[in-house]
Amino acid sequence: MASSQAIQFAKAVSRTASWSLSFYPQPILNIRRHSTTGTTPSFPFINTLGFISYLTYTLSFYASPLIRHQYATRNPSAPNPTVQLNDVVFAIHAVILSSLVWSMFAPRIWGFEQGAAQRVGTVIWGIAIGCVLVVILVTILVAASPGGGYDAEQWAWIDVVYAVSYIKLFVTVIKYIPQAHTNYVRKSTVGWSIEQIMMDLVGGVLSMIQLVIDSLLEGDWSGVTGNPVKFGLGYVSVVFDVIFILQRYVFYREPRRGAKEVEAEDGERSRLLGERDDQR
Repeated sequence: MASSQAIQFAKAVSRTASWSLSFYPQPILNIRRHSTTGTTPSFPFINTLGFISYLTYTLSFYASPLIRHQYATRNPSAPNPTVQLNDVVFAIHAVILSSLVWSMFAPRIWGFEQGAAQRVGTVIWGIAIGCVLVVILVTILVAASPGGGYDAEQWAWIDVVYAVSYIKLFVTVIKYIPQAHTNYVRKSTVGWSIEQIMMDLVGGVLSMIQLVIDSLLEGDWSGVTGNPVKFGLGYVSVVFDVIFILQRYVFYREPRRGAKEVEAEDGERSRLLGERDDQR
């Protein structure tokens, strides 16, 4: 039993460390280049929203007696949530670093070079607002339920937490799409850190392994079904990480074009887009 717990702890620490470290290569690259060209602000913006949701979810399942009680009521065969302290610490760290990267698109704060077309897309803004409205709707339904949210057999406060968690899962599904599209349009990954993708890939794989080990130690797979956001988060992240790796090393290898040439083309493209916007 002790050895199983040691393995579980090692997996949790390594997964958290890998995912946490994956937040650093991009801001370091931006600072080194003194530029955010090659990246899209839609990614850190929606990523920040996602991790705020994930922080709310992990804190609720880890520290709220009410949410833990309602979870145990709905999952009697495995009454202990698989959320651990390292999940909470990771979420806090993720919110801080995601917000930091998003702030780098504000020239008045950092003074970094950025393209004229670098702004959060309308679709992403719409998705963010829609996510908030969904949580508000679920909260109203819970508050208006006969049990007032305290009866786990009806609409309960745990359902609000689940709604928030699904925001994180949905954000994970869509947040990489703007950057993948940007790479496709530019036919380049210059400015987008591949190191963060490698670390994220390791973290995603270890996250799924940790959840499976947790469920095995509990002796029941409801640990997975009762914590879908954690398993889904790892799986979706792995899929997109593979896409970015293919873009970097297969599709847009750029053997004959250096980073400066690509950035020069980006600058020219941004200038033309800016002129086009002015003409409008």
